[in-house]
Amino acid sequence: MTKALLLVDIQNGFCPGGNLAVPEGDKIVPIANRLMDAGGYDLIVASQDWHPANHGSFASQHAGKHPFEMGELAGQPQMMWPDHCVQGSKDAEFHPDLETGKIDYIQQKGEDPAVDSYSAFRDNDQTALTGLADYLKSKDVTAVDICGLATDYCVKFSALDAVEMLPGTTVRFISDASRGIDPAGVEQAKEEMRAKGIAIVDSTDILG
Repeated sequence: MTKALLLVDIQNGFCPGGNLAVPEGDKIVPIANRLMDAGGYDLIVASQDWHPANHGSFASQHAGKHPFEMGELAGQPQMMWPDHCVQGSKDAEFHPDLETGKIDYIQQKGEDPAVDSYSAFRDNDQTALTGLADYLKSKDVTAVDICGLATDYCVKFSALDAVEMLPGTTVRFISDASRGIDPAGVEQAKEEMRAKGIAIVDSTDILG
């Protein structure tokens, strides 16, 4: 049995001071470090939002659009975001306190300017795969614990895709090692995860 920890987008861009800051996003970093240290994981994987500067989810790429308005991308409704996590920028770097030396594999995502990619496993149109599922299968992963930023977007979609794309794998969401953008959205995300059989746990359940 191979147990993996998936850290979703713990980057400067989603922490206070970043271009798309999640409230208290930085508060999860010490918890993530403790999980890497003492969670008993065989494999530690991190996803990294890695957008080109002209990414279509950016409001700046659409005349008359402002951040947090709804628009359209790849024929689907799309939240328009501030420019964030642009490839090679400080905003895209992992939080400086995250112990990245313990990460075995980094999966970059959101590189196609024509479609957004919340999930660490595939683009939002569900056609292009990142390759993460194949990597985890190649390591015979049978359990995945997921946490990071933001609960109501990238973490939720990554967890749901883990269930679908890694059949037979036990998937858990670590609540206190995650933060969300909208409190109502966080509760809805938890309900969606529970409905797919994803257990909601805290780091204390894992660390004791």
